[in-house]
Amino acid sequence: MSGELPLNINIKEPRWDQSTFVGRANHFFTVTDPRNILLTNEQLENARKIIHDYRQGVVPPGLTENELWRAKYIYDSAFHPDTGEKMILIGRMSAQVPMNMTITGCMMTFYRTTPAVLFWQWINQSFNAVVNYTNRSGDAPLTVKELGTAYVSATTGAVATALGLNALTKHVSPLIGRFVPFAAVAAANCINIPLMRQRELKVGIPITDENGNRLGESANAAKQAIMQVVISRILMAAPGMAIPPFIMNTLEKKAFMKRFPWMSAPIQVGLVGFCLVFATPLCCALFPQKSSMSVTSLEADLQAKIQERHPELQRVYFNKGL
Repeated sequence: MSGELPLNINIKEPRWDQSTFVGRANHFFTVTDPRNILLTNEQLENARKIIHDYRQGVVPPGLTENELWRAKYIYDSAFHPDTGEKMILIGRMSAQVPMNMTITGCMMTFYRTTPAVLFWQWINQSFNAVVNYTNRSGDAPLTVKELGTAYVSATTGAVATALGLNALTKHVSPLIGRFVPFAAVAAANCINIPLMRQRELKVGIPITDENGNRLGESANAAKQAIMQVVISRILMAAPGMAIPPFIMNTLEKKAFMKRFPWMSAPIQVGLVGFCLVFATPLCCALFPQKSSMSVTSLEADLQAKIQERHPELQRVYFNKGL
């Protein structure tokens, strides 16, 4: 053991108070920082070593508290909290803004023709499938069949919703038609997330006491976790898909846009990106990452097991995923 940094800093928890929305927002502004996707493998491994060493009581000479917290957030940005495995680059939360702004901007620009709807909804659901799998809660693996079913179901649902709404909006205001992609994305989230995390609903996700001691697996906790993630994801998409249509509807009537119609896509991507920079961390912060529920809300057999071993326990905790 060396260095002057104290060993009582709780890096198992975020730096900011997670019982408040502001604290969670500060945490997720750091977690979703797009600059983290530019970090090299060497930087990621160095951060992991700092965190693992600190947990073992080893402090590198000269390490400051700010450097420790920076290492923690680099580590958290790339490694799954339950499995410890390095996450797929485009599935990390730091990739959410650049990936979503590109895909969403293009979905909202090229929504008028059937081939464009098919292509961009397929791209979006492929990306969502990667994100939902990467940020699943717990350590239960999905089979290839389960992954395939989730992917095909979500893509089919999104495309069917988009094409159906496009057909219904052909005789209404063009402004209304611009909201079709959002309706499709919202519908797909309701399909994609539960299906990509279906194994959690079958076998449950790990639940712990306040100190992180594992108590078992609960499907009821998985249901609450997935519901919270679905709500967050839909609200996360809302600003970027609801505000730009009004702006673009006005801009496209201007002489500049009529002269340079190719500017529509980059402007729309930029508008979506601006919204997502704020919507992504703020909507992630709606619910605590370390979610909780009453012991009485668990399955009967799990309740009995906990009450027998820990009769004083009132609440259990779990990682809700993202």
